[in-house]
This record gives sequence, structure tokens and C-alpha cells, in this order.
Amino acid sequence: MATTDKASPRDRLLEAAAELFYRDGVSVGVEALCRSAGVSKRSMYQLFDSKDQMLAASLERRRPWYEAQLTPADGAGAPATPRERVLYVFDRLAKGSANPGYQGCPYLAVLVELKDPEHPASMVARAVKDRLEGFFREQAEQGGAADPAVLARQLMLVFDGASARAGARIEHLDDGLAAGTAAALMDAGGMA
Repeated sequence: MATTDKASPRDRLLEAAAELFYRDGVSVGVEALCRSAGVSKRSMYQLFDSKDQMLAASLERRRPWYEAQLTPADGAGAPATPRERVLYVFDRLAKGSANPGYQGCPYLAVLVELKDPEHPASMVARAVKDRLEGFFREQAEQGGAADPAVLARQLMLVFDGASARAGARIEHLDDGLAAGTAAALMDAGGMA
């Protein structure tokens, strides 16, 4: 775990939750979370109403970092065209999936594991996925796609499918298959 002794109990719990839920799934018990964070169960329940709330808070806390890893920042050297910005996302996915600890998109994993759209963590995960789809739609609109909403949904299917298959070690994304598929979809959708 990458926390320090100076981190607050809340921060240690959120870091432990992020690490354990990603590595082991959302069924990790409160005892294991507290042990990993070096925090008592009593303290955990003083900070969070439930394990579910801690999972949601952990996902929300990681959201800015996750989104910054995928979407291009503005400025010098940033991808200039909408098409390049979409392909940037798939390039970042491929690079991230090469990490030994990669197990797929943490937000998709939560949605699949929980299967409850009303769960607090599912709502956070869904919002993250909706923001990425919104990014794809915005790029598709700027790139002149015939139906930006459909193209954005198609790109999400490729992204989530590639992420899941790479996380399961079924596919290696370094061969450009996901980016090539995204490019073919953009071509077919009339996106410049």
C-alpha cells in the first residue's frame, strides 16, 4: 500500500479500499480493509456509514487521476484533432494494460461485480463511464460524425471490451487492435 504513517485514517482507508477492491473485488471484507489501512473497524464506521459508502468514496477519489490518465490535456503537444484525441484514449488504454497489475477498468469491474445500478459505488462508476462516453460524443460531433451518439456508444463498447479482455489476460493491446477498431468505427461513422 502506498500510504504513509502521516496519512489520515480516512485517507488510509480509501487507499486500502482502492487497492484491495481493484485487486480482489468488491467482496473484500471490512476486517481486511481495516487491517490493510491500519485502522480499527470502529474508526471506519465513524468515518463511513458502510463499506458500500467507502467503496463509492474510494472510486470518486480516484476518478480525477483515472480520467487524467486517459483523456488528453490541452496545451502544447496535445492531440490536435478530434480523431487524434479519441485514438489517444485507446493508446493510453494499451499502455496502461501493459502494467503487470492491470485487471481492466476499475469502474467497469465495479459495475459488473455489483449488478445493482442503485448501489452508491455503481452510481459513481456509471458517472465515470458516462463522462468518457460524453468525451467520445463531443469528439465525434467536432469530427463531423454522421451520428455522434451512436459512434460514442460504439467506441465505449470497444473501450470496455478491450479493457475487460486485457484485464483477463485474453488480449494484449500493444498490437493496436483496439485503436485500429476505433479508427475503423470513426471511418465508418464519417468522422474526420
